[in-house]
Amino acid sequence: MADIKYEIVEELGVLSENARGWRKELNLVSWNGAQPKYDLRDWAPEHEKMGKGITLTLAEVKELKGLLGGIE
Repeated sequence: MADIKYEIVEELGVLSENARGWRKELNLVSWNGAQPKYDLRDWAPEHEKMGKGITLTLAEVKELKGLLGGIE
């Protein structure tokens, strides 16, 4: 498997943390030198490992925000 290069451009927030110290974070991440996208996934302390996640464009984040707006 090829190495995946990433740069966390901006740390936006932490949604939760488990007992092992892994945190579910929302960050702005550049993958393999591409334009940064919003990224939601679990990260190990110090960001040395990551879990599966989802990346979203700004347009997708805005759409998601609208969908979540009705949830109480």
